[in-house]
Amino acid sequence: MGRPGLNRRQLLAGIGGLTVAGSFGFAALGTGADALASGADTRVRYWNLFSGGDGYNMISMLDSFREDNPGIDVKDSTLQWGNPFYTKLAMAAAGNRAPDLGVMHMGRVTGFSPGRLLDAWDVGLLAKYGVREEDYNPALWNRGVIDGKLYALPLDIHVQLCFYRKDVLKKADLLGDDGRMIPVTSTTEWFDVLKKARKAQKKGLQTIGLWTNDQNFQWWFFVAYYTQIGGTWFDDANTEVTFDTDKATEVLEFLRRHVTDGYVIPGAPTGEQFINGAPFTWEGNWSVPVFSGAELDYGATPLPPVFGEQATHAESHAFVLPHQAGRGGATNEAAHRLAAYIVQHAQQWAAGGHIPAHTPTLSTDAYKKLEPQNEYVSAMDHQATEPKVWFAGSTGVLAQDLGPVVVSSTMGSAKPDAVARRMKSRLATLLASKNPMDGHTAAQGGAVA
Repeated sequence: MGRPGLNRRQLLAGIGGLTVAGSFGFAALGTGADALASGADTRVRYWNLFSGGDGYNMISMLDSFREDNPGIDVKDSTLQWGNPFYTKLAMAAAGNRAPDLGVMHMGRVTGFSPGRLLDAWDVGLLAKYGVREEDYNPALWNRGVIDGKLYALPLDIHVQLCFYRKDVLKKADLLGDDGRMIPVTSTTEWFDVLKKARKAQKKGLQTIGLWTNDQNFQWWFFVAYYTQIGGTWFDDANTEVTFDTDKATEVLEFLRRHVTDGYVIPGAPTGEQFINGAPFTWEGNWSVPVFSGAELDYGATPLPPVFGEQATHAESHAFVLPHQAGRGGATNEAAHRLAAYIVQHAQQWAAGGHIPAHTPTLSTDAYKKLEPQNEYVSAMDHQATEPKVWFAGSTGVLAQDLGPVVVSSTMGSAKPDAVARRMKSRLATLLASKNPMDGHTAAQGGAVA
């Protein structure tokens, strides 16, 4: 496949604002340490960014793979989440010292110079091990396709959810006959629900946790509701900004009203308040193990479709093949086999709250019995994602640039209409800017193009 068209020095200069955490020791690179311990025929070096509960679940899945595939030794390394991980992965690929398998957020793939820093998956080889395109939600599968080639194999989607306390909502007469929160289809209905819940809740608690001063959560909530209201970002050619400031203002005003109407205590610990009896909190699905561990009587649903259309913010963990000049042979096949195995054995991964991407898992009896996962699995079919441009994705430039602006509106330091205009201006700047990974604008496409 040839070497990438940029060296480490060029890459670091281009990344600029990103921080390289740690050094390239054996623990990360797998050079030496993995050559000592195993007598397996093939070794796969695998980098991921999973810690906490996700880390434990991934380790368990890897142990199951090792037991079922004794001829393959997996050398797994967990690196620091966020930009430090992506910087290190990019440097390794640029220096031809990349691992055999890696994990990325799907939204970051377009900006990671597919074809230069990432190698394409062999879909025939994936099919050999039981993973096929038809077993995926089409929109999710296509997010990993660049220039007709698959560069990211989805493992899951992780979504923003509306968690609710059943004990409080029952007192407020807000539960349906099925024991779940009553449907909400407009902003008027939503604020009526909050008003009723506030009358039934404990005093001293907020009605809903909204992460009002967190730039990531506020950005995710904005993406969800801007998608619900039918907002767009750019034209198909990525040459013009189509961001609708009127629709954006309506969304920003909606988020702001939670504060002005007194349903939110800015800065309050959202998860702790929910555990202590707050009726609602908007959180990522990764909070499921926390709330279940606290033995709460609760449910979780996709963010309420207050603007009419179902849409809740979603990202995805996906397997990628970091670029190797000599990729191929038994090690490359083992990397395909490992990724396919984990994708198909994601029942345990679902215990962490994530929705498995491999749809056959969703139809199993075991998954259908998971609560509250079985309540929000429908989010797979109405994902609100960031635009497919190089500056998007988890902890990406787009979120870092616009997240604080959304916070300024929600917290009241700037007016929603002014913030909407500022967002459009910044989107225009980003659209004209060049990807530090390959020097192309969004309109010019990735390295392959």
